[in-house]
Amino acid sequence: MHLNRILLSAVLAVVALVVQVSVLARLQLPGAVPDLLLLTVLALALVYGPTGGALVGFGAGLLADLAPPADHAVGRYALVLCVVGYAAGLTKPESGRHRSATVPMLVVAGAALSSTLLYAGVGALVGDTAARHVGLGVLLTTATVYDLLLAPFTVPAVMALARRTEHDPFAEAAGGSAADSPGGRGLLGTGGRLRGRAGGLGAARGGGGRRGGLLVRSPRSGTGRIKGVKRL
Repeated sequence: MHLNRILLSAVLAVVALVVQVSVLARLQLPGAVPDLLLLTVLALALVYGPTGGALVGFGAGLLADLAPPADHAVGRYALVLCVVGYAAGLTKPESGRHRSATVPMLVVAGAALSSTLLYAGVGALVGDTAARHVGLGVLLTTATVYDLLLAPFTVPAVMALARRTEHDPFAEAAGGSAADSPGGRGLLGTGGRLRGRAGGLGAARGGGGRRGGLLVRSPRSGTGRIKGVKRL
């Protein structure tokens, strides 16, 4: 990944995790906790593609695993967000932009369901049975609803920031200055004059000079919960 991608992803992941733990987790909403970190990973994956989405998801998930007051095994949420980020990146179109908001909203809904199921599945493998006591159906429903309600306010903004960092202003300035430099204009102008003179001489020799007083020229073309991260 480019340096600007790494810096932007790190800043957004830290901000999302802080807001999620300090604000969203304290709202005491029924069921799951709105997953702002997941939405941030999805938005970046929709711009960066599958490889970038997987790397961003792994880094953001590992940050959530290490940040207090997480009480689950390290690497559990990193695995979940890595898989989800990769899958979300696969939906990036060849043009780089989605024509409507339908696909991103479907990605958010699918990620909310799959991340909760995958997190509960990995927890069952390591002996965490919190999902059985809370109720998996309630978690799936509330996680999907909360993330869909929060997505229109976060996903477009994060995607806009990510697209802005895709452009390198220093490279564009260097390219523009090279094209507009006096030396470049002089070379192009000299070449154009030389071609014009050569064409005029060729027309005079091959075509017998003027026809009807005009020079003929040819045209050109160009709860048991993971405090603040997941509630299971």
